[in-house]
Amino acid sequence: MVIFSSFVFALRKKRLCFNMNTGLKHWKEAATLILAAGHKLGADSFSTAHRFDYNVLLLKRSPKSGFMPNAYVFPGGMADSSDFSSEWLDIFKAFTNSHNFGLRNVQQPPETRPPIFATDRLKLGSPIPGEVAFRICALRETFEESGVLLFVSKDEEMSLLESLKDRRTTDEVKHYKVNELCSSELSRWRTLVNQNPSNFITMCKELEVLPNIWALHEWANWLTPVGRYGVTRFDTAFFICCLDQTPHTLQDHKEIERFQWSTPSDVLRSYQARELWIAPPQFYELGRMCRFPALSGLQSFARRRSADGCEQWLPVVILQEDSYISVLPGDQLYPSNSSEATTTETTMGQDGSETALHRFLISDPYSTRLQINITPKYNHLLPLVGPFDSGTNL
Repeated sequence: MVIFSSFVFALRKKRLCFNMNTGLKHWKEAATLILAAGHKLGADSFSTAHRFDYNVLLLKRSPKSGFMPNAYVFPGGMADSSDFSSEWLDIFKAFTNSHNFGLRNVQQPPETRPPIFATDRLKLGSPIPGEVAFRICALRETFEESGVLLFVSKDEEMSLLESLKDRRTTDEVKHYKVNELCSSELSRWRTLVNQNPSNFITMCKELEVLPNIWALHEWANWLTPVGRYGVTRFDTAFFICCLDQTPHTLQDHKEIERFQWSTPSDVLRSYQARELWIAPPQFYELGRMCRFPALSGLQSFARRRSADGCEQWLPVVILQEDSYISVLPGDQLYPSNSSEATTTETTMGQDGSETALHRFLISDPYSTRLQINITPKYNHLLPLVGPFDSGTNL
């Protein structure tokens, strides 16, 4: 019995390392989902500053959390070995002959792709491409933390497959269903998935559904800088998904203390009023969304742009006397070898001689400003730097 238990433990230990990128020195791989959902505008909505016809989901992390306690974040979390499990081949069986299970091809050259997407997962022992696995991770974590489940039923599988075959690069794929299963059944499965991420696979098998990976569009890739939010650092794939209506949402009473659906500008105003705290990546991405007061504009842009890929961003902190600067790729002060860069001190002058600016100016946790004059790569857009009382379509 002892020998058998030791054998099982060894297998479990091996499974925990299986498919995960053990070559990463500083980070754990993760995925997050920017979930935007439409809402009805009042009759006077366009005569006021509140012109957004959609909200974005934010979750407040528990004060006991080891990573970003009390922060408002997009749903998401660390990848699990089950996200790369070969069992997904059975669930996505109809799509396994299509490149990346029918996801759109990315035009970005492989040598410039962020490692989280470019890493050959077959060499790590998984037949599940990273672009699929991290979408599964984002959908699983969103279900765990908010109760929102985006899925495609088996009955609609073949029609989806045909639409993928006929799809042009700019065509939309129908999002199908959100939370349209029995609420008690979903609640039971949510508890089980929170207990063990591998139960997400079991749930999909038993309910005969597929995680709707096709509804998620590649958006960004952020790496946690050293010493900012705790010991653990993450290499996080950011996806975005636009829904016509706001789905039923519940916090998980575990890592998440509460949730809220708000317009991007409302979140940024609340942050600047010190009513809630968001980290720089959320500040930056919400600023990008402020360019689009209409959900249709955001959805069209995200769908079109996602085929261009994205850039890996590791913020590098530069300390000053009473504040700090967090520089991003493209900034004049960004180090050439950012993978080893951590935190540096500088006596940088204030004469504005730097020609390329891509940085956060942070005097305290609630006082963040952006300075940007670079041209974004991969047809992305720059955030609206303020004021946050209105949106501007590009």
